[in-house]
Amino acid sequence: MQKRSIWIGYEPRETEAFAVARRTLRRHAPGVPIHAIELSTLREAGLYTRPTSYRQQGNKTIMWDDISDASCSTEFAISRFLTLHLAREGWALFVDCDVMARANVQELFAACEANPDKAVMCVQHDYVPKETVKMDGQLQMMYRRKNWSSVLAFNADHKANKLLTVERINELPGRDLHALCWLKDKVIGALDPAWNWLAGVSDPAITPKIVHFTNGVPSMPGYEGSPFADEWFRERAQWLNADANVLGRPTTWAPNEANQWL
Repeated sequence: MQKRSIWIGYEPRETEAFAVARRTLRRHAPGVPIHAIELSTLREAGLYTRPTSYRQQGNKTIMWDDISDASCSTEFAISRFLTLHLAREGWALFVDCDVMARANVQELFAACEANPDKAVMCVQHDYVPKETVKMDGQLQMMYRRKNWSSVLAFNADHKANKLLTVERINELPGRDLHALCWLKDKVIGALDPAWNWLAGVSDPAITPKIVHFTNGVPSMPGYEGSPFADEWFRERAQWLNADANVLGRPTTWAPNEANQWL
């Protein structure tokens, strides 16, 4: 069996969402190390050097990626692609922080390992959002293969992924990275849609294994009634009761060692 690891994008505004994602992934992927993709530590290590500015959008200040000339709804919008370089080997699963695991994630890894010819594996959504804003007022950006990279398993040992260098991650527009531009279609594998089930968007007949609250987690105004919101709130309550005294801030990090959320 290849090395397995999980990487969760960290967004400071969504600590509770991160906690639910981490809590449920730990339960459903016992023994698999879970790490954070945190922008500040990546910058400190010199791995993320993209120029970033901040702009005013109404009463909000939004993060702007200067290379893409587009907003970033989260700090991990582009840094997620460094997962390959942090993991270094085996299958590395990146997930957005607004997910909730509901099934044995080892099954997802097993599906990936059964496809060693694939450089990445993901749910291949055909998703065109109707909304112009999402979450807490962030702009809803449109790009090819939207949401494919929100739950994305990287085969760090695949030769095609050698093309995704740290330099290219820091130079290419975000829309190209999210479209998996460094890969040919034949090495992009498809996961069962249950592994990235978009709340309020995906087929309700599917029993989700990972729920993705892509437009907003249930604690955000307007999303309290999202599918599986009750389950998410229970997970959050259990975290608050048991774990909230340890907010999960990264304790150690080095360029050759992934930042472990304890």
